[in-house]
Amino acid sequence: MSSSRTIKAIGIQSHGELDVIEELQRPAPTPRDDQVLIKVEYAGVNFIDTYERAGVYPAAAFPKVLGKEAAGTIVSLPTSQAVTQDKEYQLRGLSVGDRVVTIDDGFFAEEIAVPWQKVVKLPDSVSTKIAAASALQGLTALTFATESYNIKKGDIILIYSAAGGLGINLTQIAVHRGATVIGTVSSEAKAEVARGNGAKHVIITTQQNVVDEVLKITNGEGVHAVFDGVGKDTFEDNFKIIRRKGTFVTLGNASGIPPLFQPLRLGERNIKLIRPRLFGYIVTPEEIRTYQTQYNELIASGAVKPVIHKEYPFTAEGVKQSQTDLTSRGTIGKLILKVA
Repeated sequence: MSSSRTIKAIGIQSHGELDVIEELQRPAPTPRDDQVLIKVEYAGVNFIDTYERAGVYPAAAFPKVLGKEAAGTIVSLPTSQAVTQDKEYQLRGLSVGDRVVTIDDGFFAEEIAVPWQKVVKLPDSVSTKIAAASALQGLTALTFATESYNIKKGDIILIYSAAGGLGINLTQIAVHRGATVIGTVSSEAKAEVARGNGAKHVIITTQQNVVDEVLKITNGEGVHAVFDGVGKDTFEDNFKIIRRKGTFVTLGNASGIPPLFQPLRLGERNIKLIRPRLFGYIVTPEEIRTYQTQYNELIASGAVKPVIHKEYPFTAEGVKQSQTDLTSRGTIGKLILKVA
C-alpha cells in the first residue's frame, strides 16, 4: 500500500537543456521488505546528472528523479527474514538512526528507499556532508585506481582535471600508494589546488602543450597510465604519451564523446584501453561494502581529504546552477546539495 504523504524531489519530465530541471512532488517512498528507508541530508552533484538530463544516458521513464549519491539517517530497516539472517547484511550492523551513505539512482529527494546491499554505515569520523561529497567520486577513483589500472609505487600517472572532485580523489589515492602524479588543470588557481593535493607536476592546458610536457617530464617514455575524463578533445593526444604496455583509462565525456578508432592502434605499443563504469565494479554486496569501507578508512586516516567547492540549495534553481557551474570547468572540488 502506497503512502499518502508526498515528498519533494528534483528531476526532469523530458530530456533537454537546463530548463527541463524542475521540482517534483512525489509519493513518499514505501520501502519493500528488503529496503532501507533513508532521510536524505546531503546529495552529491555529478557529471552523470548532466548526461541523464541531456539524454546522453536516456531515461527509462519519466518523470526521472536525478541524483546518484546521498547520505543521511536511517528511518526504517528491512523486515524480510531472508535479509535479516543474511550474513552480509549482518556485517553492516545497521540500526534506525544510523548515519549512512548510498549510491544508486533517484537521490535528489527528501526520502529514498534503497536496497540494503547499497547502504553502508558511516564511521563517527565521516560526516554525512563529507560522505555525500565523496561517495560516487571516491568509489569511482578507488575502483578505477585498483581495477581499471592498479596504481602502485613507482608509477607515473597522468590525471586530467586534477583539481576536480574525481581528479583530486585519484591524485590523493595515487600519491598515497607511492605514485608520481602529473595533473592537468586550466588555470594557475587550479594548479595550486592540484599541487596541494599531491600532484608533483602540473600542466596548465591554457598555457602549455600536454604532449610536450608529459614527454619532457618522462624523458620521452610516457606514463604508465592515463586517467582521462575530458573525452573528445584529449583522446587522440593520449596515444602519444602512454608508454609501451601502458593503460588508457577513458572515464568521461566532459568535452564530448571520443571519436571511433581502429583497435589496431593499440598494438603499436601494446596499450590497453578501458572505458569502465563504477557500477560494473560494485555489483555484489561484498564489493559495495568492501570498497566503501576502504574509502571511509582512507578518509579517516587523512590519506584522502575530499574538497567541497560549494553547497547548493535543494531547489530546481539550485540544481540548475550546480550543473551550470560543473560544466563550466570553473569548479574546484565537489558540488553538493543540502537537502535537510
